[in-house]
Amino acid sequence: MGPNISCNGPTMTFSPFYMGNHTKPWDIDEDGMRPSSYTMAENWGGQINFMIPLDGSILERCKSIAAKQEEKMKLNYELVRIDNCAKLQQKGFMLLPGTRVYHLCSDVIAISAYKKAEQKVLECKNPPKPWYKPWQKSTPKCPLKQ
Repeated sequence: MGPNISCNGPTMTFSPFYMGNHTKPWDIDEDGMRPSSYTMAENWGGQINFMIPLDGSILERCKSIAAKQEEKMKLNYELVRIDNCAKLQQKGFMLLPGTRVYHLCSDVIAISAYKKAEQKVLECKNPPKPWYKPWQKSTPKCPLKQ
């Protein structure tokens, strides 16, 4: 769901365990200390837990918080991507068209370049009216069709 967000619905867990030890008890006799036997104790098992939330609205609230966190992470990704692409362009570099990562920066352009392109588009859509020879049909040139 996101960092530090965990929305748990009904859950079942299984926890296996092993406890064991191997020992050599020592006896003291007239010859000194020596191992008298060998003891091995091993316990194997498992535990199954079922957890069921009693309030279902908490799960829905948790999901909405997770959705907001996801949107925040997407926005952060896009802003970092744009920032890195702009830094690359400021240094005079670009990604090679046709490469697998070209699309990452293909939509990042400078505002001045956007304004110039927008002005050319507006000139094509709204050509100036001719002030001379109004009886003659004008053929204004569109800067985009050069």
